[in-house]
Amino acid sequence: RLAGVETPLPVGNAGTAMRFLTAAATLADGPTVLDGTARMRERPIGDLVDALGELGAHVGYEARPGFPPVRVAGGGLPGATATIAARRASQFVSAVLLAAPHAARDVRLEARGGAIVSRPYIDLTLDLMRAFGAEARWQATTSEAPPTGLWVRAGAHYQARRYAIEPDASSAVYPLCAAAIAGGRMRVVGIPPASKQSDLRIVDMLERMGCSVVRGDAFVEVEGPKGGLHALGRVDMNDLPDAALAYAVVALFADGPTTIENVANLADIRR
Repeated sequence: RLAGVETPLPVGNAGTAMRFLTAAATLADGPTVLDGTARMRERPIGDLVDALGELGAHVGYEARPGFPPVRVAGGGLPGATATIAARRASQFVSAVLLAAPHAARDVRLEARGGAIVSRPYIDLTLDLMRAFGAEARWQATTSEAPPTGLWVRAGAHYQARRYAIEPDASSAVYPLCAAAIAGGRMRVVGIPPASKQSDLRIVDMLERMGCSVVRGDAFVEVEGPKGGLHALGRVDMNDLPDAALAYAVVALFADGPTTIENVANLADIRR
């Protein structure tokens, strides 16, 4: 069982750590305070806190409502049903999901406000949870609409196992994009052909811009074009927002204008 940490636990400016640890701390045996840098204290976390509150957890703010630092009472996550804003960060959803197998009751999470942003990241979360023994899946509200609900069985706790972790595609985007701009070659090893990391779609985009791409059994390689990069016009990057900033720099070197669409959630979670 997790132990509470009364002395503020510093996460720096790591947004992922702040969100995931806030949910995990509900399972601790005592209170935990999570804090970060001055910049972290400007990054909203209210949607996650509200969802945890609907599931019976006691999470409060140490200073400004809606923002870190947060105090998590611990003592367990009762569970049941909660809603969470769909157009914010998928990490809020993943944070709740990761803690949910240890809730007292099954957890049902419903998105409000439309389709969930960055959905492939949630699919990765579900795959990882199931790999460690949890029972979690999407639930459709109607037969016609894509599922916006999620269900996690309580009591299906995680089981230890050996697990190979892929290289982080979000980090690999930057050297791959640098190769595209500079006309060099960059190979990232350890990437399986069936990887579900959505940021790897940047490779397809670079290929369409004129880069040479080699996909191996356990690597991907990008070589920048000799004749310049072709603009793709309008590109929807909702499924790979972590790659949007790097791609915006690549687009500066293309032979025409580029419009990156459907990434408004970046402003919501990083403002």
